[in-house]
Amino acid sequence: MSPKPFSESCVQNREPILAVLREVFADRRNVLEIGSGTGQHAVDFAAALPHLLWQTADVLPQHGGIQLWLDDASLPNVLAPIELNVSQAGWRSGRYDAVFSANTLHIMGWPDVGHFFEGIGSVLTAGGVLATYGPFNYNGAFTSESNARFDHWLKSRDPVSGVRDFEAVDALARAQGLVLEQDIAMPANNRMLVWRRAG
Repeated sequence: MSPKPFSESCVQNREPILAVLREVFADRRNVLEIGSGTGQHAVDFAAALPHLLWQTADVLPQHGGIQLWLDDASLPNVLAPIELNVSQAGWRSGRYDAVFSANTLHIMGWPDVGHFFEGIGSVLTAGGVLATYGPFNYNGAFTSESNARFDHWLKSRDPVSGVRDFEAVDALARAQGLVLEQDIAMPANNRMLVWRRAG
């Protein structure tokens, strides 16, 4: 059997992210995680927040690794991954009162960032909460030298990727009826952006 995939950054950012989710998802019930990656965040957060039903989701090549984490954890409130490619419409049929995504917006191309928010506009219920974690630029500038280096590294791997401008991302969110509620400084020059859908 293949070993479970492992991300050191998931271990490092687990507690800071969980501290925010304990607050912003306190009254939520059904969470869609866009880009579950290794599956570590899903099992960690679902275990710590048992009132949530946590739906994992990612592109198909990630499903095997996610399922290994889910099988080991055997949690009743975390669901097997669904196929989710933001540029395809299949995932837009679900309904969730919360969406979580970590370290995804800088990986996908800008058109797909638009598709990400369009999809959230379809699946997030009125009053629903979106929480996204990762690095962001403000007023067109990097917030740290490490983020500038990270952006250079991202673009060397894939020219369409890169650290996103907060103002442009927030405009996409507002177009889907999302209102920014919190912009929280996180370790390693990351942010947690929390929007709530009007209604």
